[in-house]
Amino acid sequence: MFCIVVKNVVKAGYSEQYLSIMKENATASVENEEGCLVFDVMVSQENDHCFYLYEIYTSEAALAVHKQTSHYLESRKHLADLIEDQSVLRCDVVQRNPQ
Repeated sequence: MFCIVVKNVVKAGYSEQYLSIMKENATASVENEEGCLVFDVMVSQENDHCFYLYEIYTSEAALAVHKQTSHYLESRKHLADLIEDQSVLRCDVVQRNPQ
């Protein structure tokens, strides 16, 4: 399994708009993509303009498929002007405990 942790710092005044778009993308990803196992959207307790995405895919190829979906491509159009800074951590999942 493959995981990415994305950190997005959103421009002041756009947190609610960012969350609306990202929640829709996360839900569509888990519901419609066989290769997307987890897509959590989190906000920092220290900075309400700093968000983290925790995504687990069956493989790196499944992430590549995710980036071609209509919901991902549509969300990118709307998020581009909202994000001030972004970083991505790519990881292999060593163990995943059932929920």
